[in-house]
Parts: sequence; C-alpha cells; structure tokens
Amino acid sequence: MSTENNTIGLQATLDNAKNAWEEKAPEQIKEIYAAGIADVTRQNVVANAKKNEDIAPDFSLTNATGKEVKLSDYLKKGPVVLTWYRGGWCPYCNMTLHYLQEQLPNIQLKGANLLALTPELPDKSMSTAEKHHLQFEVLSDVGNKVAKEYGIVFKLTDDVAASYQKGFDLHGYNGDESDELPLAATYVIDQSGKIVYTFLDAEYRNRAEAHDILKALDGLKK
Repeated sequence: MSTENNTIGLQATLDNAKNAWEEKAPEQIKEIYAAGIADVTRQNVVANAKKNEDIAPDFSLTNATGKEVKLSDYLKKGPVVLTWYRGGWCPYCNMTLHYLQEQLPNIQLKGANLLALTPELPDKSMSTAEKHHLQFEVLSDVGNKVAKEYGIVFKLTDDVAASYQKGFDLHGYNGDESDELPLAATYVIDQSGKIVYTFLDAEYRNRAEAHDILKALDGLKK
C-alpha cells in the first residue's frame, strides 16, 4: 500500500521529465509550447474558473465501461476528489494518473472517492484506464461540457494545435476539431457540494500534490 510520504513527490517527477524533454526538444517546439502556456494565461482561464467556496456543478458522465456516473451520487457517500487530465497522449498526465493510483488508498482512507475527467472519447479513456490499471472512475467529458461549467477550458494556439494534430491526432482522441483542452485542474468537494480545495495552473506540467489533497480532506473532519 502507498504511504503519504513518498520519497519523491509528483511535482518533482514531472519537473524531472520536463527538464529531460527540454534538453533534447528542438528550440522551435519549446518556443511554441511556451507561447501556448502564455496564451492560456492571457485567456484568464485560471482567474475565471470555479474556486474554493463555489458550489461544484453537478454532472453525469459515462465511464470507461459505458456506465453513467453522477457527481451528486458520489457526494452522498463522502467527499470527492475531482481531477482532469488532458489525454492518454500526454506523458505528464500518464505520470499523474499512475501517481493518483498509488495514492488512491490514502484518499479512500479519508472517506473520499476519486473521479478523473478527460475530453477523450470513451474508447480512448478505457485504453488509458487499462494501461495504468486504474481503480478509480475515468469519465469521458466529450466536448469538454463539464469542464466548461467549471470554467477550465481553453483553446490551443494554432501552432500548438498543429503540433498535437501532427504528433498524435488530437482530433481523433477527442472526436472533434475544437482544439480545446481543460486545465489539469484538481478540486476537493465536500458532501454539501462546496469546493474546499482548488488546484489550477496554466502550466500543464504542474499538478496537485497528494499531501495537499489529503490535507484538504483532513480539514473536512474538523
């Protein structure tokens, strides 16, 4: 079983991957991706997204096996950790999902459930869930409908969109040509539906750490 005190946290793992990528990536690609992150900041997505004290919009989405999953049903059981990942094509998302699976026992010990949302089509999200042996719900938010209710959707720059399309066929993953993605956001939602913890960042290689999520869950018991 995983413990709360890993020798290396998620962010350190992601930073190592980022540094390794930057050492070998072409300068033009690095400039394109840096400009893309700057553009997300200019779109004020983080500033306009749902945050602490807001009521989390309810939703019903299909999981990897076609079952309808409703947020409010899970909130009847306990708090919910709600997290978004961009897609199985994203190495940083894959690292994060693996990390969350390791941390799942710790989250469950706090009486909470973990739900992961992605704009991927159901067959793609199923592939991701199977690849990482995920034991939490992975939900397909096709068209980013729920992500838009949380205010975390942004449009890729033309250069980033072209790079993603050439590299792995983003349109094929998501089933549309909107070139929109969600922030890699994480929320902790209490049983009343109120958001009590928020992680939002325009830099997609920054993610919520387990100790912050677990601390927020501990705060609900006070």
